[in-house]
Amino acid sequence: MTDDPNPIGVESPIEHALAGGEPQRVGWFRFYFADERWEWSPQVERMHGYSPGTAQPTTELVLSHKHPEDYGQVAATLDQIRRTGGAFSTRHRILDTDGNVHYVVVVGDQLFDDDGTVVGTHGFYVDVTKSIAAARERLVTETVAELAEARGAIEQAKGMLMVLYRIDADAAFELLKWRSQETNTKLRVLSEQIAHDFLHLDYSETFPNRIVFDRLLLTAHLRAVDREV
Repeated sequence: MTDDPNPIGVESPIEHALAGGEPQRVGWFRFYFADERWEWSPQVERMHGYSPGTAQPTTELVLSHKHPEDYGQVAATLDQIRRTGGAFSTRHRILDTDGNVHYVVVVGDQLFDDDGTVVGTHGFYVDVTKSIAAARERLVTETVAELAEARGAIEQAKGMLMVLYRIDADAAFELLKWRSQETNTKLRVLSEQIAHDFLHLDYSETFPNRIVFDRLLLTAHLRAVDREV
């Protein structure tokens, strides 16, 4: 058994920083339950106000950067993750070392060791601060109808991510490009699968929990392979 809890010995798709994208928009993290150890990508360090390679994140440090009004929510989510070892998704505010507020979307999934035991969580941060000013709430029925009529799979998938995570078009495209590159799946094929998955959920009663969308986004490439054949 190796010391690296990643079974394949390399960074997983949701742990690799975007190549060529905006340096502070998207980045990865890992959190190990046993020793409360965190790892941040350079992008996430910058979001918190640190120069790459200078931060030594701990649970105490991570929580110290949460906005006071969001601290309780994040602390409760973290406690739930420790207890259940499940996936999660949260939107909250962080304060960088200069006191600037950043709005972030954080999505995490289970981190396994070589034996298939859940040893932590890993995922990505998206800094959506630039999107806040332009964000508009839409009714669920109108949103689904507009997305269904969108022209082009990539634009359709971008629109879905923009609405679900309340991010701008550039950040949505970076997420799609990142998933395409890291899963070695054609961007169009991956976008078609994401759009197919999202549009075929049941919206008749209530809007699905965002964790449902997170899971579909993180696993779309597995189904896209079959659709491409």
